[in-house]
Amino acid sequence: MSTLRISRRVALVTATLLASGATTMIGATAAHADTQLGTMTATPATGADDDAMSFTTSGGCTGGGSNLIMSVTGQGFPATGTQVVGNSPISTYQQTAAGGYVVPLSNTMRYFAQQAGITALSGEYDFTLTCRNAFGATTFGDYVGKIFFTSPTAYTSSTQTATTTTLAVTPANSATAGSAVTLTATVSPAAAGTVQFMDGTTAIGSPVAVANGTATLTTSALTQGAHQLTAAFTSSDPNFGSSTSTATSYTVSPPSAKATTTALAVTPGTSSPAGTAVTLTATVTPSSAAGTITFTDGGTAIGSPVAVSNGSATLTTTTLPQGDHQLAAAFTPTDSTAFAASTSASVTYTVSAPTGGGTGGGTGGGSASGTENITTTVAPGALVLSVAGSTVALPPLTLNSTSTLFATAGPIQTVTVTDTRAGAPGWALSGQVADFSDGGDTINGQNLGWIPRLVNKVDGLNVTLGGAVAPANAVSASDSGALGLKSSRTLATATGLGTAQLGADLSLVAPTSTKAGTYTAVLTLTAM
Repeated sequence: MSTLRISRRVALVTATLLASGATTMIGATAAHADTQLGTMTATPATGADDDAMSFTTSGGCTGGGSNLIMSVTGQGFPATGTQVVGNSPISTYQQTAAGGYVVPLSNTMRYFAQQAGITALSGEYDFTLTCRNAFGATTFGDYVGKIFFTSPTAYTSSTQTATTTTLAVTPANSATAGSAVTLTATVSPAAAGTVQFMDGTTAIGSPVAVANGTATLTTSALTQGAHQLTAAFTSSDPNFGSSTSTATSYTVSPPSAKATTTALAVTPGTSSPAGTAVTLTATVTPSSAAGTITFTDGGTAIGSPVAVSNGSATLTTTTLPQGDHQLAAAFTPTDSTAFAASTSASVTYTVSAPTGGGTGGGTGGGSASGTENITTTVAPGALVLSVAGSTVALPPLTLNSTSTLFATAGPIQTVTVTDTRAGAPGWALSGQVADFSDGGDTINGQNLGWIPRLVNKVDGLNVTLGGAVAPANAVSASDSGALGLKSSRTLATATGLGTAQLGADLSLVAPTSTKAGTYTAVLTLTAM
């Protein structure tokens, strides 16, 4: 048994990416004056995004001007402002007893948001009403006011601090059905409250308390298909507003078929005389995979497909002709959505001329013959496996170039297999790894893969390397699949006698949600 020890210390850093896009201008923006003449208040003081809204100023255009124009800025609108009241004469507006003006917006906030390409109103929006002349760009002073959207459809004009909520989903963009998906909401500035994660209009689980500005939920219940995921923050602090993230498009695809491996053993040994019964035994991993095995000789089927039972299928034939043969076993699953097909490495087998025999004796006529029995002993020999060392220390896992997972790589210790067994039955060397653990947290063993290597061998030994095994795509610790080296995989097969030295280049990945620590797993190598 070889112990594979992975030393890893990683500082996990959460980063938020903000996407920027073009904003549609609804109309020409107002040129703001350098002088603030006063303030203005919204009517109604609280309302919905599709309510008709007006602003009442605290005074009139005392500095001069014959016309009014108003613009709005805030999340989603351009920094220069979007026009919400056109350039119109002061005389067209109702005047208050204090000499101010009641100025209705030309449309609703929902309309302005849709025109600007804003999917969800959130946080503070500032309005500026400018006193100006009818023509040209001369301005004489501004009145300012603000509202706060506590959800995409509701606002208030209170002076609470606005918040913004962003949503990150891991793994990014897509996942397979039944796999774990982690949703992380970040609230800025950090405020007390809860986050309700949503799939369209359907709640995902219960509200999650915000701690240090973040709330996290992991779910495996997302169904196949397209999803629109959001995070709605509800503030429990009256000094902070509520907010909702923009929607994140996410796709859940059908679960992938489990990988299989097929190994072939041939009896007797590596050769036999013509007419001898030759038995071919295929072993399919995992043993729960249902299907059939087609045995082939140089690509040509030998007999009919044989059903797999408890992970194996057997065929005996006496029809192999004299000469060299390349024998293989191909597994075809009954349900291709549940299990993948696989083919064994080919096994070289030689059929020699049939053996002859006879007896000797005397006859009349002056001649005679006799026989002698000559005996010798062939020792049974042994199959021996050894490894150069019991520990493999891979380099620390590092973040990949796309920031989607951690990765590392390195070689295993050299494995030496020596076969001196009579009959040269051949051998197969396989490996299987358990999950990595630091005593509390886990990295799924499916995330480990390898590429087999031949280091050295004697001339009389025919060695065939197993196929490369790719690591899973940073699946979570709870994933119950059988990818990577979580299932037994063939490193090499051999025919003939002697010694071979083998190696493999390991590759390990882990989700970005993996916690810092030193993780250890056991890689079991078996020759048989």
